[in-house]
Amino acid sequence: MIYRPPSEAESLILQVTVGCSYNRCTFCSAYQGKSFRIKSFEEVKEDIDEVSPYGSRIQKVFLADGDALAIPQEDLLRILEYLKKRVTGLERVGIYANAKDILKKDLEELKTLKDLGLGIIYLGLESGHREVLKRIKKNATIDQMIRASKRVKESGILLSVTVLLGIGGLEYSQAHAEETGKVLSEMDPDFVGALSLMVVPGTPIEKEIQSGKLILPDPYGLIQELETMIENCNVTKCFFASNHASNYLPLRIKLPEEKEAALKRIREVLRRKDPALLRPEYLRAL
Repeated sequence: MIYRPPSEAESLILQVTVGCSYNRCTFCSAYQGKSFRIKSFEEVKEDIDEVSPYGSRIQKVFLADGDALAIPQEDLLRILEYLKKRVTGLERVGIYANAKDILKKDLEELKTLKDLGLGIIYLGLESGHREVLKRIKKNATIDQMIRASKRVKESGILLSVTVLLGIGGLEYSQAHAEETGKVLSEMDPDFVGALSLMVVPGTPIEKEIQSGKLILPDPYGLIQELETMIENCNVTKCFFASNHASNYLPLRIKLPEEKEAALKRIREVLRRKDPALLRPEYLRAL
């Protein structure tokens, strides 16, 4: 099973790592059962060679799996150089990263990756609330998230940040949303993707729910979080989307110019509480 961001739907998925080097976030099942390893250049080269006859038609490549930026700089440069050589239509390469792996690269190293085609980095913030981050066992602090984001932005690489509605449970619902909006303001990403927590069987967070330790907000509670998050999000120029299949209320908005219109729409949905305005439960998915 390969996971990629929704915006990479038309991209060639090139697997350069297997699994996730951390793989302990309580909500994530994506890499369960996988032992992390970095693929050899020969393995990656073989895959690139296989698609090279179609290289003029491939515009975007996404480097999978979970945090491919963990690959040592020299090896990553080698992959990007070979991609550029063999995939002649290539315009942009995307990659998942965590904050610690970003911070292991200095600014000049990131700029070198950009010059070789790395155009966008996807970073999972999940929550801007310190206690929530601890509870879900995220492997980075708020400060590390912000510093990593600023380094990516300074390098000229686009930054896309993912946040999770509902991840704080009822206990931290509004505090999670408010603090996440504020941290997003400091990160100032180019893109934000808001997803709703989908509980996957076998994950640690499922056990928390079963034991009553974590109680999830209802659909309107999740939409209330979306309102609070956007209300507290003051960014320079950002495309904010909550149109992922997990969400009850799909939005695609430009911030800051469409902020007030989005808040008005959200508040109308919360006022009416009409299920017909929400994505049906049977259409929600991870």
